[in-house]
Amino acid sequence: MKLSMSDLERYNRQMLMPNWGEEGQLKLKSAKIVVAGAGGLGCPVSLYLAAAGIGRLTVIDREKYELSNLNRQVLGWPKDLGKSKAESSVEKLRAFNPNIDLNALVVNLTENNVHDLIHGSNVVIDALDNWKTRFILNEACVKEKIPLIHAGIYGLSGQITTIYPGKGPCLRCIIPETPPEVKRFPVLGATPGFFAMLQVMEAMKLIIGIGESLIGRLLLFNGEDMNFNSIEINRNPNCTVCKDA
Repeated sequence: MKLSMSDLERYNRQMLMPNWGEEGQLKLKSAKIVVAGAGGLGCPVSLYLAAAGIGRLTVIDREKYELSNLNRQVLGWPKDLGKSKAESSVEKLRAFNPNIDLNALVVNLTENNVHDLIHGSNVVIDALDNWKTRFILNEACVKEKIPLIHAGIYGLSGQITTIYPGKGPCLRCIIPETPPEVKRFPVLGATPGFFAMLQVMEAMKLIIGIGESLIGRLLLFNGEDMNFNSIEINRNPNCTVCKDA
């Protein structure tokens, strides 16, 4: 695999960063990322992954756009109301960057299909909005030994961590009991947008092999007082999901 003249020009500014260059960009071009969810997190995640030149990007979401989504789900436009989130998002991403491989999967992520959906990927992005599916994805990523970048938001606050099987705690280590689901919770569109950018940064660093990731750390942000906290988190040796990872 080689970089085209178009690649060299399009991605020039990021390739100028230390330890990136053509070698790093080739790693991105050969990488496969799955984005689970095309909502407030998944839309900007997918857009900036496409902008960076990820080789193959798969977007999974079974829902359709509603008007109440449009304050934060930036790949959903008024013309997309009633249409598939995954397909509408990929349609725009394909127009934005036609030189990457894009795949829309209009399915519900379950215990029965999750392994087939993520198998062979380099990184999985948790852009989901419910805990049940998050824990299904977490367990599958541990078993498949695929890094999972988790983020969750509420209002003006949220958290992010990188789960790397065998190197740090999984989501079940961090949250032993499944939290109650909240169907409609408050959210300012900028909040998932902010955490989506952090997820993209984590994905780029993992693929290229630069910087220090959030493995073993939970980064918390409260937008009301613009306060960051980084908490060290450890593996649970008795975790039912990752103790043998």
